[in-house]
Amino acid sequence: MKEDMIICDGLEKTFTTARGPVHVIDSISLKVKKNEFLVLFGPGQCGKSTILNCLAGLETATEGSVTVNGEKVVKPGPDRGFVYQRIALFPWLTVMGNVEYGPKVRGMPKKKRREKARYYINLVGLEGFEHAFPSQLSGGMQQRVGIARAYCNEPSVLLMDEPFGHLDAQTRYLMQEDLMKMWEKEKRTVVFVTNNIEEAIFLADRIVVITNCPANIKKEYKIDIPRPRAYVAQEFLKLRQDISSIVDSTL
Repeated sequence: MKEDMIICDGLEKTFTTARGPVHVIDSISLKVKKNEFLVLFGPGQCGKSTILNCLAGLETATEGSVTVNGEKVVKPGPDRGFVYQRIALFPWLTVMGNVEYGPKVRGMPKKKRREKARYYINLVGLEGFEHAFPSQLSGGMQQRVGIARAYCNEPSVLLMDEPFGHLDAQTRYLMQEDLMKMWEKEKRTVVFVTNNIEEAIFLADRIVVITNCPANIKKEYKIDIPRPRAYVAQEFLKLRQDISSIVDSTL
């Protein structure tokens, strides 16, 4: 049996605002296995991203705890890579410069980090674009750079906050397929946030359905559909119907 890579124990988060406290996460307890692809699925503004930020160490839990690989999360760290919905590339750096940035900051010799960065650039299908700047790339290509950069840091956990949410439908489908190919070749523990039910079923080993804010776990689904998955397969459509029937309405 695979070990637990992530453990959330009674995780709660309350923000203090001018209008008073806002309770966003309500006592979530969750375990994620090593190399599992877990999807947090739920309506918009339900607290999914806040859960992810607590895993990343970008937010501090009000109550409870988060551990990653046995270590309590108190701040961001190189063991956790983050891919955002909004492209977060350095516009003044090339594709190579962005992807090699983490290893460079950690002092990795130039030749070694360039080899590593080139490997991941090729893996996301951007061979030949090493010297291009983000402004010269499409949205999908920019997101590929973001994924390559996260992988190049070799984190044990990859956190992805609706990374394909701003892409057009066709590019989104292609990115989902490419992400699956990459994950199957370079396994990581992934926690992926989305409010797109087809995307959740296509990608996940397990889907955790989140309630409206304050976020809690409504139900979990283990996805046994063989990969690669077809959106029109009968078992895919049935699962889509089952999950749709229990999801809270968008606020």
